Amino acid sequence: PALGGCPSACRCSFAMLQCLEPNGMSSIPPLAPQESDNVTEYIENQGGLENITDIDFIHYRELKNTITSCKLRLISANAFQNNLKLQYNLASNSLEHISWRVFHFLPLLNRILRENPLVCSCDLFWLQQWQNDDRGDVYSQMLFCLSDDEEVPLSSLLIDNCLPEVTIHSTQLKTREGGNLTFECHVTGSPTPKVRWQTEKLASNSTIQLQERIVGSTIILALQLTNISAKDNQHNLTCEAENQAGPNEGMVQLDIEVPAKIIFLKDAIPLHHWCFSFAVDGNPEANITWLYNGAPISEGQFVFTEFFQDPTDGSKKHGCLSLNKPTHMNNGYYTLIVENKLGRDEATVIGTFMDNPFGPSNPDGAFAVYVAVGLAVFACTCLLIIVLVINKYGQQSKFGIHSSVLGTEDDLAVSLRFLNFGTSPPSSDEDSGLSSFVENPQYFCGIIKDKDMVQHIKRQDIVLKWELGEGAFGKVYLAECANLSPDSDKMLVAIKDANESTRQDFQREAELLTVLQHQHIVRFYGVCTDGEPLAMVFEYMRHGDLNRFLRAHGPDARILEESKMPPLGQLTLPQMLHIASQIASGMVYLASLHFVHRDLATRNCLVGEALVVKIGDFGMSRDIYSTDYYRVGGRTMLPIRWMPPESIMYRKFTTESDIWSYGVVLWEIFTYGKQPWYQLSNSEAIECITQGRELERPRTCPKEVYLLMQGCWQREPQQRMVIKEIHSRLLELVKNPPVYLD
Repeated sequence: PALGGCPSACRCSFAMLQCLEPNGMSSIPPLAPQESDNVTEYIENQGGLENITDIDFIHYRELKNTITSCKLRLISANAFQNNLKLQYNLASNSLEHISWRVFHFLPLLNRILRENPLVCSCDLFWLQQWQNDDRGDVYSQMLFCLSDDEEVPLSSLLIDNCLPEVTIHSTQLKTREGGNLTFECHVTGSPTPKVRWQTEKLASNSTIQLQERIVGSTIILALQLTNISAKDNQHNLTCEAENQAGPNEGMVQLDIEVPAKIIFLKDAIPLHHWCFSFAVDGNPEANITWLYNGAPISEGQFVFTEFFQDPTDGSKKHGCLSLNKPTHMNNGYYTLIVENKLGRDEATVIGTFMDNPFGPSNPDGAFAVYVAVGLAVFACTCLLIIVLVINKYGQQSKFGIHSSVLGTEDDLAVSLRFLNFGTSPPSSDEDSGLSSFVENPQYFCGIIKDKDMVQHIKRQDIVLKWELGEGAFGKVYLAECANLSPDSDKMLVAIKDANESTRQDFQREAELLTVLQHQHIVRFYGVCTDGEPLAMVFEYMRHGDLNRFLRAHGPDARILEESKMPPLGQLTLPQMLHIASQIASGMVYLASLHFVHRDLATRNCLVGEALVVKIGDFGMSRDIYSTDYYRVGGRTMLPIRWMPPESIMYRKFTTESDIWSYGVVLWEIFTYGKQPWYQLSNSEAIECITQGRELERPRTCPKEVYLLMQGCWQREPQQRMVIKEIHSRLLELVKNPPVYLD
């Protein structure tokens, strides 16, 4: 009922205006927008329909077929400007002329024009060109035109001197800013073309004068520019001409000379790298140099200039002096110098990136360290005496400590949180990484037979390169360390300083870390205690945490913009199995020492050269991992998506709970770093885990690997697979990868 405008000769519905009954309409029905927006069908056999105007099809945006077998004689140049889905079926009409303007801005689809009495003229030049160039479907039609009442194939029609020819003349192509330039646009063609200079993009302060004259068959349109602005530098100045045959144009590029000058130089801000942003101008192009504290900067991997030139901004150049993770060694004065043959300019800013964390030694601080170490030695000596007395009257365990002191094996489960160097958000004291051995100092002293086994590294042998990040337990730096290995003079290491909250446990943590020596645990080299701050020295794993590495080498790497990772490409099935087996190897070692990790996840594993993966993490706090933890009570943060039911409900952490977490790590690897239960909130994830639901099999995961995951996710801890068996099966799969068909 709403389509009251439907002609009597047509059938109208929500998506159709179909007019097949002959001679029932003489114009396109002016339906309202809500009535015509979805119309897709066509009109035919309407002898009274002769013209299509600019507004007839303005609301028919979904129209796909047009008008056939009518008496069309004229189509307005803008008739189809709103009908981008049109197939242009205009066959069997009365068109003698059809302008290129009707179609020039629209896609070339089924342009059916056969059986129209086209008159041979320059008006068909555009159509002949499209047919000869195989554009659209025009070339597939046998088109004819009438010349002296005789049909001539359009492909063989000779059409000469129709399309306008455009040339630009100038006696001077270059001037200084504020000068004048004159250009002449010479145009020939028949029918006589219309000519115009496109000057809309020129700077407003430039004065424009136009003068037209005709010499013979040539139209000359002169353009005089006065007080030219440097803003117009490198702009293309265009002269356009058109007639019935089609459009043509000529272009010339403005070349305005300006002295070199600095538009701005700003203080450094942290982007992907630290960036001193600047903008300069100059034509001829300015030569750019940088000084650091008055001395020339030798650009390279760590200090380099990047340009972000905007083609619409003339000769101006925008850019950054980029510093890749600078430290206090890069603090100072940065001077930008620009120069060309017309002038020179310079500007200076101060760069301050960080205070010197390894400044002059603090004697008071060093004395406090020695006192603390002395007290620790005394305490452990006393405890060892107690152990010896107890051992005299009781049976020793296999760790050299009487079972009556330590209790059950679960009491020996020491958290490995100290290897997480701070990436995980801090938890309460009762859940801290050191809690287990703080409560059982006998076990700690029983393990450490020799306190001197901790290697002490001289501060003078450490040269900081840049800050890697900051975690909950201190800052982490990349550094170069000398005299660390007899095989090399210097080597890259990661330095973790100790803030006040961890100072009291520093020595004990170092001694325990020294014990952990395995090819798939991040290696601890030693401590630096001669001065402030106290620091630990670890192996440097170049490619960072495993979670980011997986995402950067997965199918969504481009979406995640992880373009700075090494060009390894998408990880293959053998590579993922290799990663999984290395983590399992490290967990076998920790289980043999009765250590419980509590927070095993890909974010807490690191990747080095040659796809070597180790358990441990360099403490860089990243916002993307804050959602991996669920706050319980005050400060306690739990990685519930990696935890089994007994850990969530009863806070019970054992070797078996680590097995559950390892199954989730496998799932992370084969989803290229997705968050477990990513579609659920934390509370929903807790509900799923405690009710016995399992993560679904990843799309790229073979069934043999998913069976391992399910073996890790048995609800009863004692029914879960042991890590030795998991490691053994993974090694077999590495040797003989299963055939996987996506």
